[in-house]
Amino acid sequence: METIGTWWMWAGFFVIVLAMLAVDLFATGGGKSHKVGFREAAGWSAVWVGVSLGFAAALWFYLDGAMGREVANTKALEFLTGYLIEKSLAVDNVFVWLMLFSFFAIPLELQKRVLIYGVLGAIVLRTVMIFAGVWLITQFHWLLYVFGAFLLITGIKMWWFADAQPDLANNPVIRWIRKHMNVSDELHGERFFITREVAGKAVRYVTPLFLVLVMVELSDVIFAVDSIPAIFAITTDPFIVLTSNIFAILGLRAMYFLLADMADRFTYLKYGLAGVLCFIGVKMLLLIFGIHIPIALSLGVVFSALIASVLVSLHVPPKSKS
Repeated sequence: METIGTWWMWAGFFVIVLAMLAVDLFATGGGKSHKVGFREAAGWSAVWVGVSLGFAAALWFYLDGAMGREVANTKALEFLTGYLIEKSLAVDNVFVWLMLFSFFAIPLELQKRVLIYGVLGAIVLRTVMIFAGVWLITQFHWLLYVFGAFLLITGIKMWWFADAQPDLANNPVIRWIRKHMNVSDELHGERFFITREVAGKAVRYVTPLFLVLVMVELSDVIFAVDSIPAIFAITTDPFIVLTSNIFAILGLRAMYFLLADMADRFTYLKYGLAGVLCFIGVKMLLLIFGIHIPIALSLGVVFSALIASVLVSLHVPPKSKS
């Protein structure tokens, strides 16, 4: 695997991630049940974006001195493009979380613990999937074209079904859990499991909060399958792929609470995300004919699609639902 990452760069990155996770989990009330307000979410969202941009700047300065201006510009652009792609696709994940919490009637003060586990699970999952993906592409380069076709089809499906609402009541995962496990009808604070005495025996029950946690982790798997191939269209350098992914995920919980009260205003954002996936899929498929779209142009297209969909959402009334 060709990568710019040295052992100390990997070590420094993991130290930064562990430090920021510690701040997020402990210094900001991660262990306490409380409602995260708009100002708190906006402040931490700004912190996460600032840390990510600071990392990109530090990477550029190091590469500029060690490998030259051309390499520094290329790798910094790859990081920023990958970060923007992962951040934008994570918005769809946020909308799914909002729908799950609404369906199970989980109050805001209890959502924070579920999201902590969701983010931690996403970090571990994507780390494994990225290294596996890089190895597979190294061994079987034609997989890039498979990823491209997959992203193009996914983007078309996302556009076609942008207004569709999934039927959570008949979700097979939830139905399986309810069939094979005892599920309580009410919440019990932040507890995932409770014990009740039934016919003189102690019986273990799972709470609705556990069902939400399972669905959040499942959504992480589904969205990782979409987003990780997308960044391989930008670079196959495992250091750039992993760092841009993880930095995008670190701010996911703050972004969720930031968008919690505004999700209904961005009704056309999914069309922008679908356009991004289609563009990335086409970009990967064009490699078959030796056509390479510059990274700067890719960054501009992704950024423009997102901004356009946000502006349309703010100025065009949403479609009426039957």
